[in-house]
Amino acid sequence: MSILVAMTSAPPRPGHQSDTSGPTPTGYAHEWALVDVETSGLRPGQHRVLSLAVITVDAGGRQTGEYSTLLDPGVDPGPVHVHGLTAERLRGAPAFEQIAGRVAELLEGRVMVAHNAQFDYDFLSHEFALAGSWLPVSRRLCTLALNRRIDTSTADLKLGTLAAHYGVPQLHAHDALDDTRVLAGVLRGSLAEAQRLGVPLPLVDCPPRRTSEFRPRIPKTPCAYRNPGRLPAGGALVQGMKVAVTGETGTAREELVARAVAAGLNVMTSVSRHTSVLVANGGAASSAKARRAAAEGVPVLDEGAFLALLAEVRPGQPHEAGGAVTGPGQAAPAVAVEAVVAVEFAEADPATESATESATESATAPVVEPVSAVAEPVPVAVRSAVRRRTARERRALTGRRVLVLGGRHPEAVAARTAVVGLGGAAAVNLSANVTDVLALTGSATDRRMKRIEWLQLPVHDDTWLRTLGSTPAAAPGTGKPAEGEPDEGEADEVEVLPRGGVIDLPIATDGARWSVNASWTQQTSCEVDVVAFSLDEDEQISCDEDFVFYGAPESPDGTVRLAFDGPQEQAVTVDLGPLGGSVRKIVIAAAIDGSATFGDVGAVEIALAGDTRARPIVQATLDAATTERTLLLAEIYRRGGSWRFRAVGQGFDHGLDELARGYGVDVEG
Repeated sequence: MSILVAMTSAPPRPGHQSDTSGPTPTGYAHEWALVDVETSGLRPGQHRVLSLAVITVDAGGRQTGEYSTLLDPGVDPGPVHVHGLTAERLRGAPAFEQIAGRVAELLEGRVMVAHNAQFDYDFLSHEFALAGSWLPVSRRLCTLALNRRIDTSTADLKLGTLAAHYGVPQLHAHDALDDTRVLAGVLRGSLAEAQRLGVPLPLVDCPPRRTSEFRPRIPKTPCAYRNPGRLPAGGALVQGMKVAVTGETGTAREELVARAVAAGLNVMTSVSRHTSVLVANGGAASSAKARRAAAEGVPVLDEGAFLALLAEVRPGQPHEAGGAVTGPGQAAPAVAVEAVVAVEFAEADPATESATESATESATAPVVEPVSAVAEPVPVAVRSAVRRRTARERRALTGRRVLVLGGRHPEAVAARTAVVGLGGAAAVNLSANVTDVLALTGSATDRRMKRIEWLQLPVHDDTWLRTLGSTPAAAPGTGKPAEGEPDEGEADEVEVLPRGGVIDLPIATDGARWSVNASWTQQTSCEVDVVAFSLDEDEQISCDEDFVFYGAPESPDGTVRLAFDGPQEQAVTVDLGPLGGSVRKIVIAAAIDGSATFGDVGAVEIALAGDTRARPIVQATLDAATTERTLLLAEIYRRGGSWRFRAVGQGFDHGLDELARGYGVDVEG
C-alpha cells in the first residue's frame, strides 16, 4: 500500500484544477501508526480493550507493518451485537500486558492515527497504565477531526461514510483489523484533500500521563435540593446546604459524609463563597479550607455542634422538575429525520445591545456572577419552523460560506456580521465548502491567499456585500435563487445563528447526545482552552467535578466530556439522557491564558451536532470580543419540557479563574 502515490492521484474537487502543482505546505509526511480498538464499553478506566490492530506506514506512504490480536481482559465483553466478540471467542487470547511491548514498538516514534483518536488514545493509555507502563505516543492525529476541519461533504463523519466518500472498500465493520485497513484509505484521501486545500494537520501533542490520572473516580451522589445559602448564627441546617469538612474528626470522615448526604446536605470537597458551613475542629484552624472560609465569611462549626444540628435538618426546596425530557433508562421518542427545528432571533434592539456591552465592560470586577449574554428572547420578530433552506425565505448569500481575510478587527467583525445578515455562513478557516472569499485591506499577506488563488475561489472586495445587500431576494418558498446564488441542490442545510440566536433541540433517538465544536484560526502567540460548567437553577455547580477543563476533561458520570482535536479545535459532548435532574444548564466557554485577548485570536466558530460523528445542524461565528480573555460560547439549557441551544458570544476581560469562581468553583490563588 502506498498512501503517497494515492495522494497524488486523488480526484480533484469539481470545478478546480486537477493537478497538485499549487503551493504545497509542509507537514503532511510523517511516520504513521494507524490504530483501532474494540472495547467492552465506552468509558476508559471502567471498560477494557477486547481487540486491537496497528498498521505502520512510513513517511513515503509505504506500509511497513501490520499487527492485530484479540485480548482477554477477563471481564464481560459488553455489546457483543456490535463487535461480535463473545467471552468464548476471547477465551485463551493474551492479556494486554503480554502484548504491550509489541504494541509499544509499533507506536513509538510515530504519529498515532485513529478515527475519534482521543477514544483509542484514552483506552490504550489506561491499558498501558494497568500493565505498569506508559503509552509511547507523543503526537496523534484524528481523521474525524481532520475531516471536520476539511468540511467534507458527507451525510455524517462515520468511518464507513468517509470510506465510501474516498472510495475505500469496507468488508467487516467493527473488526479492528479491517477498520484499520479502512482507516488507512481514509487517511490517504484525507491527506490528499488537506494538501489540496492547504489545511494544517490537527496534530495533538500527547505528553506522558501519570498513573494517578487513571484512578477511577466515583460519581458523587447528587443532592436533590437547592442551596438555601449560609447557615445563620444559631440557625438550623437545611437540606441542600453546601457543607465542607477539614482536619481531623472524631467520627470517621466517611461516616460523617454519609450521614450528611443521607440528611440531604450537599457535601463539597472545597470551600467557596457559596459554601453554607465549614466543619472544623480546633486543630484545623490553619488549613487551606479554614483560611478560605475566613476570607469568604463562611460560618464554621466544630464537629460536635454539627452533629447536634445534623439530628434535625429542616426540609429544603427540591430542584425544579426537569420537564418532559429523556431520563436515565428512558427511550427517546423517535422523530423523523426532517423534524422541525424552531429557531428564534431576538429583534435587533439598540437598548439590548447597549446593555450587553455594559455587562461586558463591567466584567472586570474581582468577582462576577455570570449571566446569560442575551436575555430569554423577547416576543420574537421572526419565528420560523425550518425543514430545509430551500423551503425558507432565501437571501443573497443563502447556501454560501464566506471566508473573510484581512481588515482591522472591527472591519472583519462588521463584514462577517453582514454575511450572516445576508443569509450566509461566516467561515473562520479555509475548507472544502468555502464558496467565496472577501478580501479586505491587508489580505494579500495572509498565508492562505496563494492557496485560494490556486483553488480559483471567487475573491471579492469590500463593495461586494453592499451590492448584494441591494439585490432583491427570492420570495419565500419559491425555491428560486437570487442572482449568483447556488441552486436548490447545493443549498446549505446548516442553520446559521447570529450572536444570541436560540434553537429548540430536536429529541434525538441516540439518547440525546450533542457535541459543540469550537474552532479558530491557528495561533502562534497563545493557546485557547475550552471549558464547560454544569449548573443548577441558581447558576451554580453542585460540586467541583461539574467543571470540565483540560485537567479534568470528563465529569465523573461521563455526561459532559471535553475532546482535544488539534491546536485550533476543541469540542464538548453532552449526554442529556442520563444528565442529573439538578442540572439546568451547560455553559461552554473559551479562555486565553496570558496577556493575549480574543481580539488577537479573532473569530471563533461553533457548530452543534448530534454526537461527534454527525454533520452540524447549527453554526455560529462569534467575533465581537476585543479586549476579553474569556468568552462564553454557548449554552444548552432546559426550557419547559425541552432543551435549547443558544449561541452566546459574551466576553469578560478577566481570566478563567474569576469566571469559574462566579459559578462556585473553588480556584486556588
